[in-house]
Amino acid sequence: MAEELSYVIITPYTLAKARTGNVIARLLSRTALDLVAARVVAPTQDFVEAYSATLGTETDSDGRDLQGIFKNYIREKFTPDRITGKPVQFLALLLKGEDAVEKVRSVVGALSSTVRGLTIRDTYGDFLVGPDGFVRYVEPAVFCPDTAAEAEAQLAVLAKYTDGNNIHPDDAAPEGQERTLIMIKPDNWVHPSGRPGNVIEVFSRAGLTLKSIKIHGMSVAEAGEFYGPVLGFLQGKFGPEKGQEQFDSIIEFMTGVAPKDATTDEAKAAPGKAKIAVIIYEGADAVKKIRDVLGPTNPQNAPPGTIRREFGQSIMINAAHASDSPENAVREMGILKIGQNNFKALIEGFYQE
Repeated sequence: MAEELSYVIITPYTLAKARTGNVIARLLSRTALDLVAARVVAPTQDFVEAYSATLGTETDSDGRDLQGIFKNYIREKFTPDRITGKPVQFLALLLKGEDAVEKVRSVVGALSSTVRGLTIRDTYGDFLVGPDGFVRYVEPAVFCPDTAAEAEAQLAVLAKYTDGNNIHPDDAAPEGQERTLIMIKPDNWVHPSGRPGNVIEVFSRAGLTLKSIKIHGMSVAEAGEFYGPVLGFLQGKFGPEKGQEQFDSIIEFMTGVAPKDATTDEAKAAPGKAKIAVIIYEGADAVKKIRDVLGPTNPQNAPPGTIRREFGQSIMINAAHASDSPENAVREMGILKIGQNNFKALIEGFYQE
């Protein structure tokens, strides 16, 4: 069976309620699909109209036609706040693999007034129907395509109106706010599981705003610059030769490429074979709050409930990284090119093959 590309839009409400990690965990663990791209989107009015026009006829568990309801929802909830003018944000995920559209659709599920908890919409969606049979309130939690044809049409809209990324390293955080960078490390992506989402769910307990996300293959050059400050420490502790070996092992773990095998500038700049997720959080005292949730470098010393205690294995294989200062967050965002995202390129490349 040929590979398909599908997507999930996590609605502004679901994103604001910090349910993103749980949604991602359920998608990855129940579909075993490859999460190939992700990005936060501040939708424009043009996007709202174009996306609404692609929505096909969908029925709820009682056979009601939801097309009109969903169109009205998109037009109301995906547009800037009517009072403040502040744009809303949603999160878009690209998932790739055999029978991807149907697999995603089955995990997302249909809206239902019956509480069951079997699908994402069962758990995180709301659908209230009055005694007269009319729908009083709807929160779908997520959107996804019903068919491969619908996926192609809707992904074309996403590609057209979500180019680039919504945050850049040179952008200043709002007054009184900080931005911090986290990486979901390669050990979370070894096999299909809910671990990446589960890690994000723990980070969400910090009460911050998820401002940006991308799926990335760190190059040897990026890893060398990112972890460069560690090299002197390792060589001071273990000696020049042993310290370099330790440093090279970090680079290989983060990229999936041994530095000795990347001898040319082109090879060093090529995307690595290992997958990471790069996420930017924003809020008051963001750096401290995220590091408190993360825990110390050594999982053995991490308090219960922290990410490294729950998911880490060793000092190197410790689930996630987080910036240790606002200044380093800016430095790390620049190295990992947070202002760039391959979301659009992946969509266009898939349908041109």
